[in-house]
Amino acid sequence: MKTFLALCFLLASFSFSFSQNYQSLDTIKPPAEYENIYFRSVYSDSLVSSFVIFVKKEVKAHKHVTHTEHVYILDGEGEMRIGENKIKVKKGDIIPIPKNTVHSLKVTSVSPVKVLSVQAPMFDGKDRVMVEDPK
Repeated sequence: MKTFLALCFLLASFSFSFSQNYQSLDTIKPPAEYENIYFRSVYSDSLVSSFVIFVKKEVKAHKHVTHTEHVYILDGEGEMRIGENKIKVKKGDIIPIPKNTVHSLKVTSVSPVKVLSVQAPMFDGKDRVMVEDPK
């Protein structure tokens, strides 16, 4: 019986701690006014960071030296450059971006592009290297 109660307590504790990090992506909205890019942290630890990012116009060409990124398009449309390739992206697309790969985004929809960006290991902003976009 003690083992059962201990297991129940452990599961309840795990469930409670997990639920503290739960967020619905549908409820994350940008402020009424922002210049071009607005981002909000969803979760971060030493292994991973995730953000919801809203882009009105563009994300200039850059690369990340020490981490990979996965971008999941939640809303909007655009054209992404991933390395030497240009691809059209839309709601529902997932784009893996290996470390040291130049990437950029130009928004083509009327509404901003909304993405979930998952970056590993943790993103602290120090390894973003801006580069010249070869167009």
